[in-house]
Amino acid sequence: MTPPLSVRWIGDTDAWLLAEGKHLRPWQKLGAHPVTLDGRDGVAFAVWAPNARQVLLLGDFNGWQAQPLALLPGCGVWEVFVPGAAVGHWYKFAVEGADGVWRHKTDPCARETELPPGNAARVCEPLRPPPATGAPAPTDRAPMAIYEVHVGSWRRPGGPHTLPTWDDLARELVPYAAGLGFTHLELLPVSEHPFYGSWGYQPTGLYAPTARYGRPDGFRRFVDAAHAAGLKIILDWVPAHFPADEHALARFDGTALYEHADPREGFHRDWNTLIYNWGRHEVRNYLVGNALFWIEQYGIDGLRVDAVASMLYRDYSRPAGEWVPNKDGGRENYEAIAFLREVHEVLQREAPQAVTIAEESTAFPRVTGAVADGGLGFDHKWNMGWMHDTLAYFAEDPVHRRWHHQRMTFSMMYAWSEDYVLPLSHDEVVHGKGSLLGKMAGDPWQQRANLRALYAWMYAHPGKKLLFMGAELAQPTEWNHDAELPWHLLGDPAHAGVQALVRDLNRLYRERPALHARDTDPHSFQWLVVDDADQSVLAFMRWGHRREDSTVVIANLTPVVREGYRIGLPHEGHWLECLNTDSAHYGGGNVGNGGSLQAEPQALHGQAWSAPLTLPPLGVIWLRPQ
Repeated sequence: MTPPLSVRWIGDTDAWLLAEGKHLRPWQKLGAHPVTLDGRDGVAFAVWAPNARQVLLLGDFNGWQAQPLALLPGCGVWEVFVPGAAVGHWYKFAVEGADGVWRHKTDPCARETELPPGNAARVCEPLRPPPATGAPAPTDRAPMAIYEVHVGSWRRPGGPHTLPTWDDLARELVPYAAGLGFTHLELLPVSEHPFYGSWGYQPTGLYAPTARYGRPDGFRRFVDAAHAAGLKIILDWVPAHFPADEHALARFDGTALYEHADPREGFHRDWNTLIYNWGRHEVRNYLVGNALFWIEQYGIDGLRVDAVASMLYRDYSRPAGEWVPNKDGGRENYEAIAFLREVHEVLQREAPQAVTIAEESTAFPRVTGAVADGGLGFDHKWNMGWMHDTLAYFAEDPVHRRWHHQRMTFSMMYAWSEDYVLPLSHDEVVHGKGSLLGKMAGDPWQQRANLRALYAWMYAHPGKKLLFMGAELAQPTEWNHDAELPWHLLGDPAHAGVQALVRDLNRLYRERPALHARDTDPHSFQWLVVDDADQSVLAFMRWGHRREDSTVVIANLTPVVREGYRIGLPHEGHWLECLNTDSAHYGGGNVGNGGSLQAEPQALHGQAWSAPLTLPPLGVIWLRPQ
């Protein structure tokens, strides 16, 4: 039995803040913390379990013998200080629930855990102090080209059955992504999760980087390596739901503590997971604190919030009569909306440099609007409509594309309603959907040409960019999380050419201010050719702040070469063909305009100048003034 302390680990102020759900950094008190109390070195343990009858601590520091924790009145937190316990020791909680059932539980605030079936938590080094001041908020004028990665299946240097370590990824993934010109790495969730096949989207340890890839200090080295290479790190973050594994959050104290008791509110049929009770302020505090934790403790640059649509609507994926309306009888989830706004209020105050991105697939208004103006506060939102329409178009045989022309133009009807990211993500290459290359119409040559055109169209279209790993290889097969990417494809010039195109697209996207500097300004975009459905030709202008920044984009989405196709141009003089997806360098047929052309004083498409072009088959070209 531990002797009583004259000084508690959790003082009255912290206890009150935890009870009210207002503790800005709850992880500073909950969990396991190496400290000195009453002149003794040891570890303070604290866990929230308000309805538990008893909570016991088990660890290798006491031979896994039960040691009771004391309940702090009013806040539902149990605590104990163990002299002699230290960094590196393993521990669990044994919780006698309100239902009289004993359960072994992993610490919800553990910063390192072991994989199943052990599920113990490890005492970690003391926390880093919060930064004195936050860095300035990012600007929408900066380019954002995201390489989305599942770290377990990107590359496996230890062999096909060995997962990479964070140090492997720092050595290989970081220079690879930086060398291709991406600005950001987005990692599928790295919080601890019991089932590898969930790709991290069913996390149980929100504060712990998964042990599959090494220790937390290895993850920190990876983040530091990315920053040193000029890459920013975005983490997929999952505050929508959690799995029902008994060792984790489910019925933590014998009651529905983190989740809703009513399955109509607390159970996801699609994923067989439990839904957080965002109306409970302690649960909200746990999650809001977690968002800040990754940014402050690991230097993460942003969070992509998963499954936002499932949070916003009480009837999400539920038939009539099997969901609970809000207090006004509607379907909107007021508690989830309040939670998302609180996350952004805290981050904008404490970590304004961090960006947030919503995976939100509905027309919910003002997802990227400011909280003060009634929005949810996200910086960006995935443009799922653009993705669905564009992929559906490219799947059509070119002979039929004239009847689907509007799929390529409709996105400009709403492009300015939110601050969008254009995602060609992991979701499009799983569950029998095949690969991006496999979605393209035509024979193998036409499929690769279509894929190159798709990428050039995306990089020129308003919105930030996201490509899932393997897209740059023109991977012909669906993504397999149990194997590394098919790197051998780079031995084929046709596939290496697609990778070369992605590298050049990233470079030109960063170099051409017209393609990013006014991304949310409707005056930065102008259609030149929008109605030539019969020939499946589209052309538009992207305007920068200066005349020389302007970029003209022309797409010919049939396999027919168009000779002498005249396009209106905004300036006189010499224009350079700065990109041609049919270049032999990318695996194309080298049809084009010899690298440059001269504007002629012949008005067309609302412009005073124009020029006749040769449009390559299933190709996209970019022009810029010399």
